[in-house]
Amino acid sequence: MKTIFITGASAGIGKATAKLFQSKGWHVIATMRTPQNEPELSHLDNITLLPLDVTNIEQIRSTAEKALNVYNIDVVMNNAGIPLFGPMEVFSEEQLLQQINTNLLGTIRVTQAFIPFFRVRKSGLFINVTSIAGLMAHPYSNVYHATKWGIEGWSESLSIELAPFNISVKTVEPSGTATNFFHISDATLASHPAYDDSIKKMLNSITLNFTPAQVAEVIYEAATDNKDQLRYLAGPNAEKAYGRRLEIGPEAFRKEIKQWFLGLST
Repeated sequence: MKTIFITGASAGIGKATAKLFQSKGWHVIATMRTPQNEPELSHLDNITLLPLDVTNIEQIRSTAEKALNVYNIDVVMNNAGIPLFGPMEVFSEEQLLQQINTNLLGTIRVTQAFIPFFRVRKSGLFINVTSIAGLMAHPYSNVYHATKWGIEGWSESLSIELAPFNISVKTVEPSGTATNFFHISDATLASHPAYDDSIKKMLNSITLNFTPAQVAEVIYEAATDNKDQLRYLAGPNAEKAYGRRLEIGPEAFRKEIKQWFLGLST
């Protein structure tokens, strides 16, 4: 029985992935900030719930150590992440730090905790759930883009660095997915009168045409296909958008997005 360690497994893509891998006969270590509040995964066979806040360095170390002392982990899936929307000029220091600590440093630190185990064993796989937002950019997601583009570049570098130890690194880039990720709150949206109308139009333009279960299928493919492949686009919108960027080049694609946004803003 293979084992996968998942961060951010309380909802959305993380939870759907935990359920899929469990149904495929894997043992799943599902981590989240408050596992005692999880009503569904706790009743499934071969799922272990552990506490993990990826912004808590000591808890990352202790949870990774606890998991490795009991299980021979084959895959680590970095999924924990939070949204942040709004104009750059109004983000608070707290919002900036929370976004970077969760989406970027959280992924890096969790990975760092497992590398020594995989290196000694000479096998292992990291799957980092990024986003189509890690391969292209839209307005009002600027800091979120910074974290996801950061994970993309970091993952590519790491996939080469760890190759001598037979450790693989892969990324999965979902398009807009129907989760509570897009349930906008005061904590995830910064507003300003000069931008508010444009932000509203921008958020209304987001299409959520892919489900967490469908993203989980792509993650399972990445975990089991034994391919030397870094990126796995998840969803028709992601494939279409990134395909367009590759087809016309990054500068022409940026200008297309810019013209679309200027039309949206009028």
